[in-house]
Amino acid sequence: MAIEIIKPKFHFQRPLVIVFVVLAVIFGLSRWQLSTYVITPGTATNVPPLIKVDALQTNQHPDHIMLVDVYLSQLSAWGWLVSQFQSHQEFVTINELVQPGISVNQLEAQGFLQMQDAKQAAEVSALRAMGWKIPLRPSGSIITGVFNNSPAAKAGLHVGDEVVRINSTPIKNSCDLLLAVAKLPAKTLISAEVKKVKISTTGVLTWQAASVVRLTSAGVAKNQSKDSCGGAVVSRKSYIGVSSEDGIYSSLPAKFTIDTKYIGGPSAGLAMTLSLIDKLNGASLTGHVPIAVTGTMDLYGNVGDVGGVAEKTVAVSRTNAKYFIVPKIEVSVARANAGPGLQIIGVDTLQQALAVLRHIGGSPIQPLTKPVSAKN
Repeated sequence: MAIEIIKPKFHFQRPLVIVFVVLAVIFGLSRWQLSTYVITPGTATNVPPLIKVDALQTNQHPDHIMLVDVYLSQLSAWGWLVSQFQSHQEFVTINELVQPGISVNQLEAQGFLQMQDAKQAAEVSALRAMGWKIPLRPSGSIITGVFNNSPAAKAGLHVGDEVVRINSTPIKNSCDLLLAVAKLPAKTLISAEVKKVKISTTGVLTWQAASVVRLTSAGVAKNQSKDSCGGAVVSRKSYIGVSSEDGIYSSLPAKFTIDTKYIGGPSAGLAMTLSLIDKLNGASLTGHVPIAVTGTMDLYGNVGDVGGVAEKTVAVSRTNAKYFIVPKIEVSVARANAGPGLQIIGVDTLQQALAVLRHIGGSPIQPLTKPVSAKN
């Protein structure tokens, strides 16, 4: 009897030990964060219902023009192991997401700034395509990244802040900022006028009135004393440690609100542009055919390539979209991942995209509000 009691006890202990060891290993691997991220299929969101327009006539036809997003997640060691058995994903490293020397913690703010830029380009391009004359003027240099331990970081500058003056020099664009700082000797005290930005948790950017930020320039190494801007070589004596883009003010005939909560990046530019035109148009731009769209948009109606097209195509294939409009350079990738019945069409410009929509049965542009020259 003693043997019969001890024997089952022996058999039950070994599996329990193994289970505890396996769970401990999984727990450890789950807490081991890698410098690798994974892009997976996201969702397709219908844009026209997200748009509100003040001061211009809009229509109510139920068109489906969908932007497509992807999910970006940092992988743990355990997540990486699991991902090896999954499909429809793309791996990227930190250096593919942010510049070396810039913290990955700035990634979210960068994405929201890119979305803000995409909205501005969509508004300008859509109105111009409908016959409005939209004047633009330079407004400053907007910070797109702050380098670690730089004068800018120590002074508390952040992604989205707009520099409008360095000492007595007005700053109208990113080249102005580079030139104004480059000529200063190292350890120069700088008074910078900056429009600080507030970024909400959902991604809304709001700029405040300009205030003075003081910082001290840092010297550059000999092998870093040359830079370029606008095709010209710039000799640098000092730097403040930011990357930047041109700030542009656009004078619009109406206030537009596009609700893109928690969505960052520039790839919804073309989808938002087409949706704005559709919203302001007298008839359906798509012929009521459901479509999905990806592609960046600039202020002059040009479409640029995006990331994660394979994963976006998978996401579109799960919807009722009949067509997926993508940047022309990415057609082959999209077609390789498209589901049955989904047609892939490539474009390089807004005008090409509008021609595609007319070809599938959409209406030509018929503005509900007659375009007039916007005030500068």
